[in-house]
Amino acid sequence: MSEDFGNNYVVLTDEEGNEREFEHIDTVGLDGETYMAFIPADLKVEEEAEVVILKVVEEDGDEILVSVEDDEEADRVFELVMDDVESMYDSDGSGED
Repeated sequence: MSEDFGNNYVVLTDEEGNEREFEHIDTVGLDGETYMAFIPADLKVEEEAEVVILKVVEEDGDEILVSVEDDEEADRVFELVMDDVESMYDSDGSGED
């Protein structure tokens, strides 16, 4: 985790070895599985967010994040994440209750 931005930030490495910093925006459960959603840490306000959905799986006793290969599964998780994100913001968009 990066200390530059706080504890909601993590460096993810893609399949080609490229590292990029992301902000964790939500964790959701679906069909007994856990998923985490991230957006790029360097996202500009005017830019459309690229949401990365990763599945939490156990491998050799450790939890790791893996890509969601099934488009339908990823779409269902994305909808849950967007519902959660939208519910965090009231009508004025401040995120305050």
